[in-house]
Amino acid sequence: MSAIHEQAMNYVYQQVLQRLVGHFSREERTALQLLVQRIIVAAGGIDQVGSYKVLIAHGGGEVSSYTLALLRAAQLTIAGRAPSTFQLRVATLRHAGMTQATLDTLNLGYSRLFFHDDPRVELLVVENQEVQPFNHQRPASAGGRETCQRNMLMVGHLTSGDCRATLCTDTYLALGDFYQRVTTWHGGVHALVSGDSPRKQRQLLAWLKKTAQGSSLPTANGRPLSLNGLFARMGEWSDEYYRDVYGDHYVESASPSKASHRHLAYIGIADLLDNMDLSSTSLLTEFMAYAPDPLGFHFSQPAYANLLLMAHLRGLQAQCLRDLDYEEGVEGFLQHATDYMRSRQMPDELLSQAATHEGRILSSTYAHQFFGLDETQLICMLFSPFVQHGERLEGYLRQCHPGMLVALPELHKVLQGKASSDMLQQWLVDASGLPMSLLQHLYRKRPLVSDGVLSAGADFATRSKRKAFQLSEQ
Repeated sequence: MSAIHEQAMNYVYQQVLQRLVGHFSREERTALQLLVQRIIVAAGGIDQVGSYKVLIAHGGGEVSSYTLALLRAAQLTIAGRAPSTFQLRVATLRHAGMTQATLDTLNLGYSRLFFHDDPRVELLVVENQEVQPFNHQRPASAGGRETCQRNMLMVGHLTSGDCRATLCTDTYLALGDFYQRVTTWHGGVHALVSGDSPRKQRQLLAWLKKTAQGSSLPTANGRPLSLNGLFARMGEWSDEYYRDVYGDHYVESASPSKASHRHLAYIGIADLLDNMDLSSTSLLTEFMAYAPDPLGFHFSQPAYANLLLMAHLRGLQAQCLRDLDYEEGVEGFLQHATDYMRSRQMPDELLSQAATHEGRILSSTYAHQFFGLDETQLICMLFSPFVQHGERLEGYLRQCHPGMLVALPELHKVLQGKASSDMLQQWLVDASGLPMSLLQHLYRKRPLVSDGVLSAGADFATRSKRKAFQLSEQ
């Protein structure tokens, strides 16, 4: 870079900083100065800050978007006071449910912060356990979608259609691998910066650990002594969980480097955000042009992580397993999620449409576009008819495919791995979305322990047994 070009770029960066700070309130200016101090202290002084590299995990949410803008202001503030400033690595976990709108919002924020041409900033994305430069126009990985689809179906079948486990487990369990990769990639980083509250972080870790403990394999005990150790432990939870889910069919992927050449520091700024209403700050609404994606996956709240698809599954559960209307199931879910939806500023028209025929079509299209699943396969997953030697298979056929009841004995033979017709095998594959080998594996499996949230398959099986018993007594 020539001296003239460097001088011109420095002028541009100072203009960006001025526009950024112009949106700060007095409280936000104080928060900025405190963040600057924390980074300089963590780096070992102003003379060391130029070789210091900071990571932020950015999923497109309100907190991480605000934290990113504050970090950029800190980076440019230090650049105006010292010969050099810290390096910034911004990393995003791209999962199957990430919409193009979310990717476009990320890219818009990066452009507003003038990241794309700044050599002090790395923009990364991890997709299907591979680190790549961020590119909002890159199509989703076909392999990543297939893996997510398979995991989603397997977890759904083994948890009796628990919606939260089905939709959240795969994405949340990927966090350990994600953090290990982005903290060690290309020389690693020195510190992780986060605006998430300690309470929210504890809740997430508790949920992850509880999920892993729902498997039949032992989970590691003891408290990790470092962030590196914590991320490795999270990766172990994921491995243990899926090793139990798939058994002999589990294929371990190439592990990220678990060894780090340095201790990873943590710079938390949740206390700086305590008294701020982030949703109304002009820094987000005007400068970053931040807009929450109503169809996107929200890490902050597992119970409502994917509102549209969760409402759709509740509607299908109501219709097929609870003798209610589809609309009743959707409306019941939305009533429970009202406060959260208001906090997310969900569009009223989307909510009013969710329980209609048009809303159902939209949800079905979303499920097929992002997860490759149609309604038939989702309903099959909610029934979980194959687990525990096909305990619910007859009830599933009676409710959803009465014409196949005559083939019930033969379907059991298929699932037991005995000689059978190709036509029956193909019917099972089409109805479930899973290959024959995994269907036969499910047939030999017992259900995983789940927290029972939105689980209807087991309830349907209980009611079916009770109904059958009553009929036998008449």
